[in-house]
Amino acid sequence: QVQPVESGGGLVQAGGSLRLSCAASGRTFTNYAIGWFRQAPGKEREFVAAISWGAGSTTYSDSAKGRFTITKDNAKNTVYLQMNSLKPEDTAVYYCAARWGDTRSYTNDYGYWGQGTQVTVSS
Repeated sequence: QVQPVESGGGLVQAGGSLRLSCAASGRTFTNYAIGWFRQAPGKEREFVAAISWGAGSTTYSDSAKGRFTITKDNAKNTVYLQMNSLKPEDTAVYYCAARWGDTRSYTNDYGYWGQGTQVTVSS
């Protein structure tokens, strides 16, 4: 089974950028869809963006559209989340998740989760 492994979180000022990475461990992402989710303190985990490995089709939450971009590197078996124009409300633990098949935006649709990486945006 595939195991997503996130990296790239950190502290950034409002208006800045960060790029998160999600690498596959155990097997490749072939035939999987990869999603990014985030969870702020006291809030439920929410969908951010997702990409299908085969077709490369993408979907975004309303809060991510226009600021975040999800991409993949087949050779590196890695998915990236480029986050620009960051806001304090983007502060959260960001999780990468994988599911067999097409992209979905619900946490229950994903069976394989990474450990999360903290993103903190200061005002």
